[in-house]
Amino acid sequence: MAAISMKELLEAGAHFGHQTRRWDPRMDEYIFTSRNGIHIIDLQKTLRMADDAYNWVKGEAADGANFLFVGTKKQATEAIEEEAKRAGVAYVNHRWLGGTLTNWNTIKTRINRLKELRAAEEDGSFDKLPKKEASQLGKQKAKLEKFLGGIADMEDIPDVMFVVDPKTEEIAVKEARTLNIPVVAMIDTNGNPDLVDVKIPANDDAIRAVKLITSKMADAIIEGRQGQDAGEASVEEGFADAAGEQVDAGQPVDTEDKEVSSNN
Repeated sequence: MAAISMKELLEAGAHFGHQTRRWDPRMDEYIFTSRNGIHIIDLQKTLRMADDAYNWVKGEAADGANFLFVGTKKQATEAIEEEAKRAGVAYVNHRWLGGTLTNWNTIKTRINRLKELRAAEEDGSFDKLPKKEASQLGKQKAKLEKFLGGIADMEDIPDVMFVVDPKTEEIAVKEARTLNIPVVAMIDTNGNPDLVDVKIPANDDAIRAVKLITSKMADAIIEGRQGQDAGEASVEEGFADAAGEQVDAGQPVDTEDKEVSSNN
């Protein structure tokens, strides 16, 4: 079954590209025609490539990959946060801080500061401080939450990045490429497809289209991880059954130094 339908793409306005004068010629193969000075994206290709992206992301999730969703333009902010939270992955939906990936250790210190401020607020420590100091710490926390809250639980750099509009998120994409992190992107007619590993040609300025594609990527992660969980459970059950058979046969069971891994 297809991950997405032509009807969904059309209703979301995913076929409308940018003005023809603003196009990137490298997107030519994904453009069907132009109408009234606007490029029209070939949705047959979008449909196929969205399915390919879904299956690839699902496979990465099943293999235990960690994901980062990125979309800081106003059309993407809400969808990125909602769908990332639903899928249980990290996200950046406000300004990308340079070095978020390439200078991760420094960013991590700011995240630790955010966690300290969260803890202080939760345990009532702010209430014990002078009003002015508490206010300053509250503002500091709010700023850190805005820019780092979505990656506060990210232990290390991600294995895969999903991006809405790689042209807007140029710095994030460059950092990912520097670190050889695969980039999956919803890309419009003004973007450079050569910078993206897994492409989904679509209107990245329409809120409904952004929500549609982002939700499908979240679905793929959820489905992939459910498969991973099922695989781990199957391996564990098989190990338990084998151990039970040894006990029934009167054989000793030695479980030391045995690891059950979904990668085996």
